[in-house]
Amino acid sequence: MIDTLCAVETPEGVELVFSPAGPVPRALAWLADLGLRAAVYLGLVAVLAPLGRLGTGPALVALFLMEWFYPVGFEVLGGGQTPGKRLLGLRVLRADGAPVDWTRSTVRSLLAVVDFLPLGYCAGILAMVLGPRCQRLGDLAAGTVVVHVEPAAPAAPPQPGAAGEALPPPFPLTLPEQQAVMGFSERAPGLTPERARELADLLEPLTGAQGDEGMRRLHALARTLRGRT
Repeated sequence: MIDTLCAVETPEGVELVFSPAGPVPRALAWLADLGLRAAVYLGLVAVLAPLGRLGTGPALVALFLMEWFYPVGFEVLGGGQTPGKRLLGLRVLRADGAPVDWTRSTVRSLLAVVDFLPLGYCAGILAMVLGPRCQRLGDLAAGTVVVHVEPAAPAAPPQPGAAGEALPPPFPLTLPEQQAVMGFSERAPGLTPERARELADLLEPLTGAQGDEGMRRLHALARTLRGRT
């Protein structure tokens, strides 16, 4: 079936669609970031060890900063991605789809300790499983969401009906129906053939066909609608 998606409409009327990330990819991203932080900290300790007690203070300060503000710096300055999130194809956004800011990122970072309660991240996992957007408690408090980053779509082979003919609608289309046709035509080049056919099948009442023929008719309808704008 089609992946679970969440849609947010901006004040400008633009609809943003994203796929929330579940506990497993988020846990893997966290482990990757933990390994990186540990490697950096151990390297720093090795450098400061010859200083004896003089190196203890800087080492503790570095540990504090990496534990609490490592994610904040990367999320705000790195487009919502820590190295671990980038590796797993995840990104932190505001719940309205805008880039995360310093305040929200700091809140979600500081409240991570609450998600660990009572042990083993139980509170955070429970909140993600029960919520429609897989938000942990820190996300709910900060108004943020972790989403999958859409990979850059490779050059897609021509879709059936992707060029050439135009097809007039069989009957007057409502605005939502026109948006559905146009949305399919715009997204189809970045979809797998199976996903494109699945979406086209949902619009069979409009096209009167399924599979490749349904896709061809949708592209032809979209060309007609574009000609009217």
